[in-house]
Amino acid sequence: MQTTKSLKYWQWRTIIVTMIGYAMFYLVRKNFSFSMPGLQADFGITKTQLGIFLTLHGVIYGLSRFVVGIITDRNSARKVMSLGLMLCAIVNILFGTSDAVAGWVISLAGKAGNGVAIGSVLVYIMGTLWLINGFLQGMGVPPCTKTLTQWIHPKELATKMSIWNMSHSIGAGLAMALCGWFIMPHLGVNMSADPDMVASIAANVKLDPADPKVLAFAEHFGAWRWCFLIPAAVAVLGSIFLLIFFKDSPSDVGLPEVVGKKKAIVTTPEESAEHNAFVKKHVYGNRIIWTLAITNFFVYVVRFAALDWGPTLLTESKDISMASATTLCVLFELLGGNLGMLFWGWSTDHWFNSKAHHTSLYCMIGVAVSILCFTRTLNINALKFNAYDIVHRGQWYRMLSYGFVHGGWGHLIFNMLTLYFFGTVVERYFCSGFGDVNGVILYVVLYVSAIAVSTVWDLVKYRNDYNYSAVGASGAVSAIL
Repeated sequence: MQTTKSLKYWQWRTIIVTMIGYAMFYLVRKNFSFSMPGLQADFGITKTQLGIFLTLHGVIYGLSRFVVGIITDRNSARKVMSLGLMLCAIVNILFGTSDAVAGWVISLAGKAGNGVAIGSVLVYIMGTLWLINGFLQGMGVPPCTKTLTQWIHPKELATKMSIWNMSHSIGAGLAMALCGWFIMPHLGVNMSADPDMVASIAANVKLDPADPKVLAFAEHFGAWRWCFLIPAAVAVLGSIFLLIFFKDSPSDVGLPEVVGKKKAIVTTPEESAEHNAFVKKHVYGNRIIWTLAITNFFVYVVRFAALDWGPTLLTESKDISMASATTLCVLFELLGGNLGMLFWGWSTDHWFNSKAHHTSLYCMIGVAVSILCFTRTLNINALKFNAYDIVHRGQWYRMLSYGFVHGGWGHLIFNMLTLYFFGTVVERYFCSGFGDVNGVILYVVLYVSAIAVSTVWDLVKYRNDYNYSAVGASGAVSAIL
C-alpha cells in the first residue's frame, strides 16, 4: 500500500517536473514568432529570410529529435534534457546580442578594407544561431518520452501523456504572452523623435513614416532582443531545476519498475550490439512507427504554421492589433490546446479503447475543417445542397459540402449524438472484420460517400427547382444506422 502511494507521488512529480522543463524549451523557441516584426522593422530582414530561418529550424529540429532519441536511449534522460535547455538558453543570449556581434564583424571587415552591410552579416549570424537552436531543441522531447514510459503503465499512458502534452501549449502560450503582452509593447528604446530612424523603419516595413505602426516600432526600437534575453534567463533556472528534481525511473528512488526493467544506459559493446539489433527490428522495420511519423509531419505543418506565422498573419493580413493577436494566440494554445489534449487523451482511453490512431483521424479531419473556416469567410448558401446550382452551374462540390453545415445547434447536436451512439458500434464491427486501420478507413468512406449518395434522388427530382436546398449530415448518419 505504501509502495503504491509512493509510486503515485513520484509518478505525478515526474510528470509535473518534465512538463515544467519542456514548457521552458518553448520559451526559447517560440519567442522568435513575436520578435519577427521587430527584426523586420529594425534591420529590414524580409519575410522570405525569416521564413528560411523557420523552415530550416524546423527541419533541423525534426532530425535532431531522431538523433537525440538514439543518444538518450544510451544515456541519462535527466542529463540530456538539462544540458539541452542550458545550451538553448546560451544560444538565445547570443541571438539577443547578435547585432553587437555583427557590428564587431563589420568593424573587423572595415579595417581590412571591406564594406559589409550590417543587415547581410546579421542575417547569416542569426540564421546560423537559429539553426543551432533548432538542433538543441531536439533535446527536449526524447528524454521526456523515455522517462514517462517508465513511470506510467500502458493502460494509463494516453490520459497521462495528454496531461503531460499540455506542456507544449503551456510553454507556447507563456512565450506568446511574455513577448506579445509585455516585451514588444513595453520594452526597447524610444526613437520616435529621431526622424532618420523613423524613416529607416518606414522603409524597412514599406509604410509611410506617419503610419501609426511605424511610430509604434520606433517607440520600442530594439525590443526584439528582450524576446530572447528574458526567456533565456528563465531557461537557465529551468536547466538547474531539471538537474535537481528530474528522476529517470522508479528504481532511481528505490521503487519497483512499473513495466519490466529499467531502460539501462548502454555502456558495453555487447549492450550496444543488442540495442542496435532491437532498434533495427522494432523501430526502423516497424510499419506503424513510419505511418505515425509521416502522419505527424502533416500535423506539424499546421501547428508550426499557426505558432510561427500566427502573430504576423493576424496583424498584417487580418489587420488585428498586436495585443489582440497575442490574446488570440494565447487562447489558441492555453485554452483550445489544453482542453483539446485533455479531452482527446481521456477519450482515447475511455471511448476508443486506447486506439489512438482513431482519435488522430477524427482530430485531423477537424483541423482541416477549422483551417478552411479560418482562411475563408464561409457562406452557408455557398455550401448547402442545391440541385439547380449543381446541374446548371457545375457546382458539384455541393454534393459533399452540405453535409458539413447544419440548420442550427439542435440539428447539429441531434445528428452528432446519433452518430456517436450508433457509429461507435459500426466502427468496432468494421475494425473487427477488416483490422483497425482498414476498418476506420472503410467507416469514413461509408460516412462520406453516404453524404453524396443520399442526395442522388433529390438531384434528379429538383434539378430545375432553384428554390430547393438542403443542409445537414442526416443522410450520412442514416447510412450508419
